[in-house]
Amino acid sequence: MPILPPLRFRPILRDYLWGGQRLATEFGKPLGPSKRAAESWEIVDHAADQSLVSTGPLAGRTLHELVCNYGLALLGQQAAFRQFPLLFKLLDCQRTLSVQVHPNDTQAALLSPHDLGKTEAWVVLAAEPGSKIYAGLRPGIDRATLEHAVANGMCADCLHAFEPQVGECLLIEAGTLHALGEGLLVAEIQQASDTTYRLFDWNRLDADGKPRALHVEQALDTIDFSRGPVNPTQPTVTTVPGVVRLATCEKFVVDRRTAGSTQQLPPDDRFHILAVIEGQATIRAAEETYAVRRGETLLLPAERAATELLLSDEAVVLDMYLPE
Repeated sequence: MPILPPLRFRPILRDYLWGGQRLATEFGKPLGPSKRAAESWEIVDHAADQSLVSTGPLAGRTLHELVCNYGLALLGQQAAFRQFPLLFKLLDCQRTLSVQVHPNDTQAALLSPHDLGKTEAWVVLAAEPGSKIYAGLRPGIDRATLEHAVANGMCADCLHAFEPQVGECLLIEAGTLHALGEGLLVAEIQQASDTTYRLFDWNRLDADGKPRALHVEQALDTIDFSRGPVNPTQPTVTTVPGVVRLATCEKFVVDRRTAGSTQQLPPDDRFHILAVIEGQATIRAAEETYAVRRGETLLLPAERAATELLLSDEAVVLDMYLPE
């Protein structure tokens, strides 16, 4: 089995009406002709959306090619996956996103073409005063109440909302109604899915002066009405110095690594997505050194050489991987 090097990919920038310029000003991402970007897809293997290796002997290969040709080396104990199972992105929310919901695996498997469900987690990187997150339904909201509220433009009255703090993490399970608010900069890890049902879009018009498409019936059929308000997770200290667990579920684990002594990343037969959200990091593997700046992401394959992670004093790194 080959030992693969740490992998860098070219970001894929997405321009939606709620995006801005912070992905460029904060992280140096390249903006297109519109000079605006809503999302930077850092790691993705989903149909035509493909991360391309940017450097090294595998430069130009898609992530899906790596899964097909180096599945065991890349995915380790999760080599049964036929696509890379996670998608990591950065979001610049200059306007409030639509109120939306994503299906679970069972619901998404019935779609044509089939898709994965979409459970996701957000880590707040920046928040303007008064910025809100909408996550889950207020207590006592059932389908009939929500449907009536949407029809009368009162959807927000049914949603649990709060003002998030920088560093907080929110786990949004499939079936949870949600929306990111204006003024937020967010890192998101999710299942490799792009199925979204918009329930409400704040009565906005798109660039052509038309309302964006809604999927009211699909959304109502997808929402888990037994799930109430969703609040930030409670971080838990791990046995590894400098490592705090932000979120864990059956789809992924999110750890936060902060500066301290050199951290060892021993082979554990799992891939790791490392995203530097503050400061900078240096990765040492097989006598090679990789500098990773704020806003950059590195994928460590499951089959890898002994790896060290050196963090600057102010560094914060998200470490994302699949549970055993």
